This record gives sequence, C-alpha cells and structure tokens, in this order.
Amino acid sequence: MRCFIGIDLGSTTTKAVVMDENLHVLGRGITNSRSNYDTAAAVSKQEALVDTRLTLFRRALAGVPEVSGRVGEILADLERNFRRVQFLEQLDDLERTCIVNVQGPRFAGRETAVIDVLEETFRRLREHSAALFAPGARRKSDFFRDLAGSDFMQIGEAVCRDAGIGFDLILNVYDKSIITVENRPPAGDMEGKFLRALEQAKLDAGLVEKPVRDALAIPLEETYVVGTGYGRVRLPFPKEHIRSEILCHGLGAHMMYPGTRTVLDIGGQDTKGIQVDPSGIVENFQMNDRCAAGCGRYLGYIADEMNMGLHELGPLAMASTKQVRINSTCTVFAGAELRDRLALGEKREDILAGLHRAIILRAMSILSRAGGVKDQFTFTGGVAKNEAAVRELRKLIKENYGDVQINIDPDSIYTGALGGATFAVRAVVN
Repeated sequence: MRCFIGIDLGSTTTKAVVMDENLHVLGRGITNSRSNYDTAAAVSKQEALVDTRLTLFRRALAGVPEVSGRVGEILADLERNFRRVQFLEQLDDLERTCIVNVQGPRFAGRETAVIDVLEETFRRLREHSAALFAPGARRKSDFFRDLAGSDFMQIGEAVCRDAGIGFDLILNVYDKSIITVENRPPAGDMEGKFLRALEQAKLDAGLVEKPVRDALAIPLEETYVVGTGYGRVRLPFPKEHIRSEILCHGLGAHMMYPGTRTVLDIGGQDTKGIQVDPSGIVENFQMNDRCAAGCGRYLGYIADEMNMGLHELGPLAMASTKQVRINSTCTVFAGAELRDRLALGEKREDILAGLHRAIILRAMSILSRAGGVKDQFTFTGGVAKNEAAVRELRKLIKENYGDVQINIDPDSIYTGALGGATFAVRAVVN
C-alpha cells in the first residue's frame, strides 16, 4: 500500500498524518518535540504508522460477521496491549541506561547498592504497568517520559527510603538517562509487538488472529513525505519535500472543511490568520510578531506562574463568574499583572478568563489585518482544544462578523500535518 506522510514539527509537539493515494487519512501520530528534531519526526511518523495498522485491522475485522458490534472493543484491547508491550520495552531500555550511568566519584563504593535500588524500582514499575494499561485506566499523558517519570518518582523514593539510600542519587541517574532514551525511537519491529499484544489480549483468537495477521502482512510503502512546521528547516528532508506551515495549515483546514475561507491557527510560538481560495490555496495571511503573547507559549507561561498543568487552564477559566481585564500585552508583564491581581484577592478563574480573552483579542487583530473573516471560519492549532479560548473566540467572531459558521475539529492539532500529507499525494498522484 502506498503511503503519503505529512510531518508537522511544532515547537511543543510534532504531529504526523498518513494518507493513501485517494486522500483518505489512514493514521495520525503525535509526540513531544525534542531538542533532537530528527527523533521527534521519526517517533511521530512511527506513531502514525501504528495508527495506520489499527485502521487496517478495523477494515479487516469489518469482514468478520461474528465480531460485528465488537470491533471497537477488540481494537481498544489490542492497542492497550500493544502500548504496554512498547512501554515495557522502553522501560527495559531505560533501566539498562540507568545502570550504565551509575559511575563516577559520586557513586564510589555505593555502585552495587544503587544498582540494587534501581533494579527493584524498575521491577515495581513493570508490575504497575498492568494497572497503567488496564481497561478503563485514565492516563494524563501517553508520552513515555511522562508515564515513566510520574511512577519513578513515587516508587523510587519509597525504595530508596527502605534501602537507606538518598533518593537524589537515583534521581540524578534517571534525569541523565531519560533524555538518552527519549531521544531514540522505540526499538523492535512493529509487527512483532502487535503479535505479542495479540497473544496477551483477551480476544477470540480463532476469529481475530487471521484478519489481524493478514492486515499486518500488507506492506506500508512510504511513497512521499512532506515536512512543515516551526522546526521544518531541521527536518532531514530534501528542500522539495518542505512546505511552509502557512500553506499546510491552509490546505489542511480545507481538507477538513472544504467551505473554509478563513483560518486561524494558534500554535506554540506564533499565531496566523490565513485566507484561502475554494481549492485551499493561500491568498493572504498575517502572523504575530516575535512576542509570545497571543500564542500557546503565553498559556504555558501562565500555567507555570500558577503552578498548574496547561490542560487545567481552560476548565478553570470556564468556571469564572466575571472577567478580570488584563492590560498587559507582553507575556512577562502579564505574569507580573497576574501576581498583582492574585495579591489583590481576585479569583484565579476570573483572572484566567481575562487572560484567555486577551489572547483571543490579539488573534482577532491578526485576523483583521489578514482581511477579516470570510464565509466559513476554521480554528486550528493546539489552542483550539482549550474550551475557554474557543468560548471567547465564538463571542468575538459573532460580535465582529455576525453568525459565521465556525469549524473546530477535534483533531485540529493535526491540521498542518494533514496539509503536508495532501501536498505529498499531489506531488506524486497529480
């Protein structure tokens, strides 16, 4: 099967989309953007290919009448076991790397004791992985570093306390090792992991195994890859395989909603207002300046100031009963104003509501310079998942442009990669 891949290397996350030659999306993948951009691109592509296999499994199982109505459940079980197999392989890699890093004067005379603590910690981590990937288990993140780090802190501290060893010793080893492990894609062949997952999953093997094996036997040919995004110049692709993020977001939004004429993309480092024609080709655009205010980094800064997770900002702002006006347009000064407002007794949710409105007001200014909102409007980028930002955007669009159709896709974070994959198909098929 010929596969066409778009990779969007953002400042925070890297996304990949796999398409077939008929412009059907087969798979999506996402990972943290690392300092090693080559690895981020490789991991996101690998994740998209994993998702592509799941799509092929779904198609294969659709032809098995005996599992009709249970395909979603079967695939969820298979994917959970696949993720656990992959997690355990990376955990083994992390343990080996940690043990190798137990060296130097700091560990002199205590190497054996530290290694014993590490081995016990990882033994417990492996045991706990069953609960981590159990049916219905809720995880705050699916990234290996987040999953491993959270459990390592809790389990490692307890093991060190029992062994009479300072936790700082193994924490130092972990911090050094996780960077090394994170900067290399998961090893091993994908097909082998899926087969091991199939053995572990509680499935009707007589009905499921053959369709899954048949789907695994379909070769995935990487026909053409297009890279885009904030870090596109660092992607290991020839120049003709690189497209600007403006072009990719415009085309990606068009692929999601063909009636789109105006696109707002609020990413980690910049905000873009884009006008496209009926074919998704960019006619005009405007971007913010180098300041981080009005983009995802602004929200990240505020989350750090309030000692909160980025995902917590939107829900808390939605609980506000009034908006506190934020006057500063600079990210650093907004942080200072935030602290002043808190000191004056303003509620956190009301301050956050004001901060979200300030972000969207800056975005509206960019849209205005790009030519305003024309016909259907599509909101893309990571901030499109922030419900408070979406609420303010809907209000301001209605106030300024009337009842315009506003499109917000649940997978809007993949818009740039979707546009890249579409360019990849056009480069070969057309």
